Amino acid sequence: MSSKIQSVLLTAAFAPCLSLLSTIAEAQNPPGPPPGPPPGAVCEQPAGGQAPGGQPGRGRPGGGQTGGGQTGGGQPGGGQADGGQRGGGQPGGGQRPCVPPQQSPADSAELVALGRQLFFDTNLSSPAGLSCASCHDPAAGFADPDDHLPTSEGIIGGRFGSRNSPTASYAAFVPPLFFDRGRRGFTGGLFLDGRVDSLAEQAKRPFLGALEMNNPDAATVIESVRNAFYAQDFLDVFGTDALDTTDAAYDHLANAIAAFERSDEVSPFNSKHDAVQAGEETRTPAEQRGARLFFGRAQCVVCHRSNNGRGRNEREVFSDFSYANIGVPANPGNPFYTVGPAFNPAGFDFIDNGLGAVVDIPRENGKFRVPTLRNVQETAPYMHNGVFQTLEEVVHFYNVRDVEATFAPPEVAENVTRRGGVGDLGLTAEEEADLISFLLTLSDR
Repeated sequence: MSSKIQSVLLTAAFAPCLSLLSTIAEAQNPPGPPPGPPPGAVCEQPAGGQAPGGQPGRGRPGGGQTGGGQTGGGQPGGGQADGGQRGGGQPGGGQRPCVPPQQSPADSAELVALGRQLFFDTNLSSPAGLSCASCHDPAAGFADPDDHLPTSEGIIGGRFGSRNSPTASYAAFVPPLFFDRGRRGFTGGLFLDGRVDSLAEQAKRPFLGALEMNNPDAATVIESVRNAFYAQDFLDVFGTDALDTTDAAYDHLANAIAAFERSDEVSPFNSKHDAVQAGEETRTPAEQRGARLFFGRAQCVVCHRSNNGRGRNEREVFSDFSYANIGVPANPGNPFYTVGPAFNPAGFDFIDNGLGAVVDIPRENGKFRVPTLRNVQETAPYMHNGVFQTLEEVVHFYNVRDVEATFAPPEVAENVTRRGGVGDLGLTAEEEADLISFLLTLSDR
């Protein structure tokens, strides 16, 4: 068992009602019939559960990703800065439905504004030039605007992480990692492999990643903040001594970025789909046919369901935050293969085990968290390794993976899912096009 899981277990021992040890044991030996309510996304735990969390962004000017950090990116092995194994916790009992982003009374307008300044500051990398927004650009759906690259390049030219930088939008809805007994699988957690539980915790990682923002330590980041034009704003929000000690200041920095990522600017819910749900617009015939497929025969909603799994008029994130290995092929064009042995000792033999490497359970190998579909039109390339360039490729893969010899074998051959009919949906070319028409209505405006 990894040191990360041992650490989590020791912490959990002092948390009332939380039996993380039994959770990990249950994950390794799932029970028979699933108890409690049907599977569904969970943003709030019952008493004794984990605190709500989300996922922040990383940054980059002309490119950069450390250890694969990126929002939802990252990779334990391969010389990356973060990593470590962990287990999710879920006490006994039922689940509460997902709620809007976890706003806190502390999320004042001033705190959100400060977080925005930090998010867009290109002086917080070493050397200067890379911000969180560089790889999570609002104009690109809070993903990497360099959509011709399968993974993002760090502030140091030629240093690429192993994973595609996903959107930071709607990350505030992602719950902490826990083992969902109803689904008999892990749910939640930030980064695509669930290695951290909160927006603030994730916000800290990219600054120190050698493949991303390349700061040698937190003290370097805080010194840049002390010299920033918004330093007084930082003191106004957190107190006159807020920049005196590195650890406290770094916590403040991460909390401010998290507050920005919980804001309506990052999760606006203003797509055409939202307008249709509000009765303000109507779908085109192709969009309507696509919606019927999405919620019906194509079974997309099995994993990309409403975030609370309930009524049609509820705000939807289009992810149940579960994990799956959908058989994505390795990407021979992934630049991480050639970053050198200091960051990727395995070279072209590198395999990304995703969640399995985090929780240290082989049957979780190759699984990644189901992403939101909001802004999916803007967030190419697709999949954890950027292997697909277009939505047409993605939808066709889901449709015919198991019936056409079109695609290369899975990067991780074990644990490949067929949940929801993945791999053999039986759609025609016209139905694939209709499904994409619906997906385009999920872009914020």
